[in-house]
Amino acid sequence: MAENRSWMRKTLQLAAAYNLLWGAWVVLRPEDLFRLTDIPLPTYPGIWQCVGMIVGVYGIGYAIASRDPLRHWPITLVGFLGKIFGPIGFVYGLLTLSPQEPGYLPPIWGLTIITNDLIWWIPFAMILYATVRSSCLPEDQSISDMQEVVDTSFDQHGKTLRELSAQRPLMVLFLRHGGCTFCREALADIQHVREKLEDQVGLAIVHMGTEQEAYPQFSTYGLGDVSRISDPSCRLFRSFRLTRGSFGQLFGLAIWGRGAKACLVDGHGVGQLAGDGFQMPGLFLIRDGKIIKGYRHTNAADRPDYENFVRVGLAENVV
Repeated sequence: MAENRSWMRKTLQLAAAYNLLWGAWVVLRPEDLFRLTDIPLPTYPGIWQCVGMIVGVYGIGYAIASRDPLRHWPITLVGFLGKIFGPIGFVYGLLTLSPQEPGYLPPIWGLTIITNDLIWWIPFAMILYATVRSSCLPEDQSISDMQEVVDTSFDQHGKTLRELSAQRPLMVLFLRHGGCTFCREALADIQHVREKLEDQVGLAIVHMGTEQEAYPQFSTYGLGDVSRISDPSCRLFRSFRLTRGSFGQLFGLAIWGRGAKACLVDGHGVGQLAGDGFQMPGLFLIRDGKIIKGYRHTNAADRPDYENFVRVGLAENVV
């Protein structure tokens, strides 16, 4: 993998250099491109200079991503999306605006699309694909024996899932990576119904970060004392048949809409990636180390009704 990452680093370094140079050119000499393409100069050149600043800032992001392309894949993804939507907007303008209308850009401006966007499509797509491939476990290790794993997975107090579920049913929540907006939303939801849940079941949360990362985050939601199990290798996730998500499950339009609401309107925000960003979450009710009810999210934005899940699970099983 080290050899494979070499071309990724060089690609992102080239992208960084290009963006920084192009952005500096537009900021320092905003009229040049208009003169070269023989179109009227902008009335407000400061707006065009802002575009140059944004492009330059992307260059800083690519430089950071080049240090570890697979870990910093979200930066590449955001850049990749911009390089797709930019040409779409340009073509849309050509098809819907006449040369006499404000905002029309002549076809010759498409030359900037080639160097700013099109030539990066394939290498950026390959980096994102390599990110998906890099986190996939070998096929013979993709599913672990559940009973073995529940007996060897310990919470912060040294208790296994079997021990935690021996006295009463245990609701186990599997979170995505630590910076996920929907994971923060899930912790807030659990906080709101915690007392009602604990009247019926115990609680445990499985995460992919370290204990040092998890405790402050859980404490923010009043869940610092809840049993939590660190699973950076995703052994527990695999043993509970929780897979990595597809592009649609993680980045579909509905997910973006829900994410914007949870992040900006509800105030859950976005944190630093801690764990496999493609891992799907899940929710289970177990007793004596065995699943008595399961819920596997269909997409990253799924928001289970925890009270109903427990109520139905207990009603379906005499425990």
